[in-house]
Amino acid sequence: MSTAAVENAVIAEGVTPPVHPRGRFAHYFEQAVAIPAAIIVLVEIVLLLTSVIFRFFLHNPIVWADELASTLFIWMGMLGSVLALQRGQHMRLTTIVTRSSPKVRPILEALAVMGPALVLALMLPHAIFYAYEESMITTPALNWSLGVRAAALPVGIGLMLIVALTQLPRHSLKAIGVTGGILAVAALGLWALSPLLIGLGHISLILFFVVVLLGGVVLGVPIAFAFALATAAYLLTMTDVPMLVMTSRMDEGMSSLILLAVPLFVFLGALIEMTGMAAAMVGFLASLLGHVRGGLNYVLLGAMYLVSGISGSKAADMAAVAPILFPEMKKRGGDEGEMISLLSASGAMSETIPPSIVLIAIGSVAGVSIASLFVGGLLPAFVLAIALGVISWMRARKEDMSKVVRPNRKMIWRAFLISVPALLLPVAIRFFVAEGVATATEVSTLAIAYAVIAGLFIYRKFDYRRIIPMLASTAALSGAILLIIGAASSMAWSLTTSGFSADLTHMMSKLPGGAFGFLAMSIVMFIVLGSILEGIPAIVLFGPLLFPVARAMEIHDVHYAMVVILAMGIGLFAPPFGVGYYSACAIAKVDPDAGLKKIWPYLGALVIGLIVVAAVPWISTGFLPTK
Repeated sequence: MSTAAVENAVIAEGVTPPVHPRGRFAHYFEQAVAIPAAIIVLVEIVLLLTSVIFRFFLHNPIVWADELASTLFIWMGMLGSVLALQRGQHMRLTTIVTRSSPKVRPILEALAVMGPALVLALMLPHAIFYAYEESMITTPALNWSLGVRAAALPVGIGLMLIVALTQLPRHSLKAIGVTGGILAVAALGLWALSPLLIGLGHISLILFFVVVLLGGVVLGVPIAFAFALATAAYLLTMTDVPMLVMTSRMDEGMSSLILLAVPLFVFLGALIEMTGMAAAMVGFLASLLGHVRGGLNYVLLGAMYLVSGISGSKAADMAAVAPILFPEMKKRGGDEGEMISLLSASGAMSETIPPSIVLIAIGSVAGVSIASLFVGGLLPAFVLAIALGVISWMRARKEDMSKVVRPNRKMIWRAFLISVPALLLPVAIRFFVAEGVATATEVSTLAIAYAVIAGLFIYRKFDYRRIIPMLASTAALSGAILLIIGAASSMAWSLTTSGFSADLTHMMSKLPGGAFGFLAMSIVMFIVLGSILEGIPAIVLFGPLLFPVARAMEIHDVHYAMVVILAMGIGLFAPPFGVGYYSACAIAKVDPDAGLKKIWPYLGALVIGLIVVAAVPWISTGFLPTK
C-alpha cells in the first residue's frame, strides 16, 4: 500500500510516524529538516492570516505578502519533499512489491531508492544553474533577488539526493548491483536506440510514458520520481531541450498561489481532530441516527460528508471518523469487511466535497474557478451518498438492534449544542468561497484561527506538544503532493510540445457518441488512472489535455471536473491497485482481504451514481451563479 496512507493517518493523530531504527546522523538530519519545515508552515499561516486581516478588516493590504508567501511556499514544498523521502512517505504503489517473491522484492525495494537517486542526480546541476539565472531578477515588491526563492530547488534536490544515497546501505549489495545494472542497461539501450525512436515519432511516446512511467509506478518507484524519470528520459533521448527547462516547468507547476491552500487545509484537518471538533460532529449524527437499523452506516456517510468539508484530505477524513464509529459498529456485530468497504466507498464519494485538495489541484491546472468547483461539488457527492445509503440499507436489514438504546431529546439537544461550533465551520468555508468573499487560501487561514479558538475556549482540548509534529507532518504531505504536481506539470509540458496533446484532442473529439462518448471514455480512463497513479497525478497530467476537448464539446468545466474527479476517486479506492482502499484498511486496522469480496456492491453503487451525475449536468451546475 502507499505509505502516504499511513502518513495521512499520522497527521490526523498529530504524532511523528514510526520509523525503522536508524543512525544518529539520519535522526539529526531529519530534525534539521523537520524543524525549519514546521516553522515555515507556521510562518506561512501567520503571514496569510495577517494579510487577510489587513485586507478585509483594516482595508490596508500588505503589498509584499504574496511575494513572501510564494517564496516560503516553495521552500516549504522542497523541505517537505525531503522530509517525506526521509520518512518513506512519498506516494507509491506497493501492491506488486509486497506480493513479489523473496528474491525479487529486495530488487524492487532498491529500485524505489535508486530510481529517485538517478533522477535527482540528473536534475541537481540544472537546478543550480536555474537558481543562478533567477538570481539576476529582482521581485517588484520586496526588491529581493529571485534567487532567494529559486534556491529552494537545488537545496531540496540536493538534500533529497543525500537522503537517497544514505538509504542505499539499507539494501544488500546484490540488490543494489542488480538494480544498478538494470538502470544502466536501460539508459544505454535508450541512448543506442534514440535514432530509431526519433524516427518512430509519437509511437515512441509509448516507451517513455507507458513503459517507463507506468512500469516505474507499478514496480514501486515513488510516483513523483516516476514522472520525473520518464520525463528526463524522454528529453534526453528524443529532444535537444535542456534539462533546465524541466526544472523551470516543475517550479512553475509548484508555484501557483492557489496551491497554498493545500498545506493549510491539511493542517486544518489535523486541528479539527485534535480539538475534538470532528468527534462532536460524529457524536451529534450518532445521536440522531445511531438507534435505527443500519444507523451507524448512515452516520459514517454523513460524517464523511461533513468532515470532508473541513479537512481537505481523504485519509485524514477517515482517520477522524473510523476510530470513533468502528468500535461501536463492532459491538453491534458489524462485519469488518462490510465496515471497511463502506469506509472506502465513502472516501471515493466525498472526493468532490469542498475543500478537497483534488478540487484545488484541478482548479489550478485546468483554469477552473475554485469557487465554482466548491459550489458544484456538493450535490454530486450527495447523489453518490444516496446510492451508498441504499446498499447500506439492504445490507443492514438483519442487524440486531435489541441492545441499542435510543437517546432521549435531552441527549440529542446536548449533542447538537456541543456540535454547533464544529458544524459552523464547513458551512462558513463553503459560503465564503462560494460567495466570493475570500479565496480558498484566505478562508483556510480564517478556518485555522477559528479551530484554534474553538479548541482553546469551547472544547478546551488543545495539546501544544502536538503542534510541531503536526506542522512537520503537514509539510511532508504537502511536499509530497507538490512534488507530484511539479513533476506531472513538466511531463504534461513535454507531451504538449511533442504534439501528443493535439493528437489526443483530435482522437477524443472523434469518439462515437459525441459528448456522451467523450464522458464515457473519460470515466473509464480516470477510473484506471485513479487506480494506478492516484488522484492528483492523474488530474495534473491529463487535466490540461482533456479540459480543452470538453470545452470544445460544450461540456461545462464544472460538470466535467465532477465526472473525472469522481471517476478518479472510484479508481483510487478500488482494489487490488487502488491505494485509497489500503489507506482505509491501515487507518481502521483491518486486514485488506476482509473487504476484497464485499466492496464490489458499494463500488457498483458509486458507478451508477457517477453515471447519473454524468448524464444530468444540472447536478453539477444547477447551483452555480448565472452570468
